[in-house]
Amino acid sequence: MCGIFGYIGPKPVKKILIDGLEKLEYRGYDSAGIAFMNQKKAEVIKNAGKVQLLKEKLDSVEIVSTIGIAHTRWATHGQPNSINAHPHKVGNITLVHNGILENVSEKRIWCEQKGITFQSETDSEVIAALIYLAKGNTMLEKIETALQDIKGSYALAILCDGEEKIYVTRKDSPLLIGIGEKECYLSSDLSAIPKDIVEYLFLEEKDIVILEKDHFKVYQNGKEKLKQPEKIKREEKNIEEMTYEHKMLKEIEEEPEVITRILNHYLKKQLPNLEKYSEIHIVGCGSAYYAGEIGKYLLETYAHKKVLCEIASEYRYKNILYEKDTLVILVSQSGETADTIAAMRKAKESGIQTLSIVNVLNSTIARESDQVLYTLAGEEIAVATTKVYVAQVLLFSLLTYQMLKEEKEKIREEYSKLSFYIKKTLERDQEFKEFAKILYTKKQVFFIGRQIDYALAREGSLKLKEISYLFSEAYPAGELKHGTISLIEKDFPVLTIVTDSSIFEKTLSNIEEVKARGANVLTITNQKTGNLLEIVLPKIHPFLQFFLVIPCLQKIAYDTAKLRNCPIDQPKNLAKSVTVE
Repeated sequence: MCGIFGYIGPKPVKKILIDGLEKLEYRGYDSAGIAFMNQKKAEVIKNAGKVQLLKEKLDSVEIVSTIGIAHTRWATHGQPNSINAHPHKVGNITLVHNGILENVSEKRIWCEQKGITFQSETDSEVIAALIYLAKGNTMLEKIETALQDIKGSYALAILCDGEEKIYVTRKDSPLLIGIGEKECYLSSDLSAIPKDIVEYLFLEEKDIVILEKDHFKVYQNGKEKLKQPEKIKREEKNIEEMTYEHKMLKEIEEEPEVITRILNHYLKKQLPNLEKYSEIHIVGCGSAYYAGEIGKYLLETYAHKKVLCEIASEYRYKNILYEKDTLVILVSQSGETADTIAAMRKAKESGIQTLSIVNVLNSTIARESDQVLYTLAGEEIAVATTKVYVAQVLLFSLLTYQMLKEEKEKIREEYSKLSFYIKKTLERDQEFKEFAKILYTKKQVFFIGRQIDYALAREGSLKLKEISYLFSEAYPAGELKHGTISLIEKDFPVLTIVTDSSIFEKTLSNIEEVKARGANVLTITNQKTGNLLEIVLPKIHPFLQFFLVIPCLQKIAYDTAKLRNCPIDQPKNLAKSVTVE
């Protein structure tokens, strides 16, 4: 979602800020801006649209400042326009903000009564006003006072006219600081900080950090506290050096490599033992939740565990009656998903053990959970997840595999071939294009399947709607006749997934029901169904069969979106890391 970046040091700030914003573009945003100190006063330049437009605006502006903050905004309060873009300035206070001010209406009225005239519709400008109006002899005191009145989440980078400092604080929204030689970078995303920076400061909740060119100080509750930077060795690929038309396509093609990397790493080590838990809760959002649905199926079917899979935004507010020996598994690509963080903390407050499956090193969920499994998928840039989703379900399969009592050798042999199977599946490009040719002119589509095929259908449906903007819905194949089949008419596309041999005939009967009402049926299966358009995959062990379906669904969504001329890597309204509730 919104991205924060900043710099203080000896170097001119303009290029540094733009470079940082360009590395944050993958998160999804609608406007961009910077603020820099000019003769001890903060000057703001911002606009709606892409960073490139901001870059062109700045080409004619001479900036000698070495102190600045920058932002890419994903609209929450107020339309995506240049007025609502960050940074925001009220009096001598200029800031950028990630998060949500929940009591914004109350505080906006209070500030207006104190004489503030707001320029924007944002909650972020209200926070700037609260700091400007706050009582205190120092900026530190004013920030601390203002934050006491804030309900919600925030990551803030703040400039004050007359001071050559950057003030940084966070609550429930990620922000970190990279420490260099007499310079500091700040960012909401590790990937935006130059890779030659090796020391990092990870802020705890409500820490306030004062950054100067040659040192920093950390405060909590008005008192300075000692906090040492952590050293991190980063391996970064240059994401611009690629021959692929889209980053999403590149990341799909990387899936065989990711599978090999995960298997080489985790098959050689003991994974967390799930045997001792009487109940397992899997919690995630979006594709991470659907990966959890695969995990639930595997753990219930093959390891005979009691599993609850929940959407994080619902789980965090439910009255959960935890069994004593419960494990909560948190699934998140970024490790910064706001609702999933809240679900994790809910479990920990109840004394429940937590295990996270995340992709980003040292993310909030990774640091705060009791145990962590990294998906080792590498940097994923496209907003719609592909290779990380594959990595998540692979880790669920490995957690289940270690508890198996039968056929472990057969499955291990299949694991050794899995990358090859995925690679060969991805080569069936013409078949995916045939599906896309039918879908791209339609207004809506249903995905249906049973058991694990239904879990796959839900992710396939999400992927299609995310990047092609087609209305898409997934249903258990046996559920359509309980009302929804009323929508089926001539040439209505229904994409069916049929790989579970135990209910193969049952699913075929459901397919016949929609065909009888004129549906145009497209099928992904591992044995012929007789439908005119079908992709027949090779039969492999049922424990791993679903892996072959995943790249088919991803490529069909990709090819459909391409035919519809959609912005595949950065779909409208979507963000990579969802850090607000």
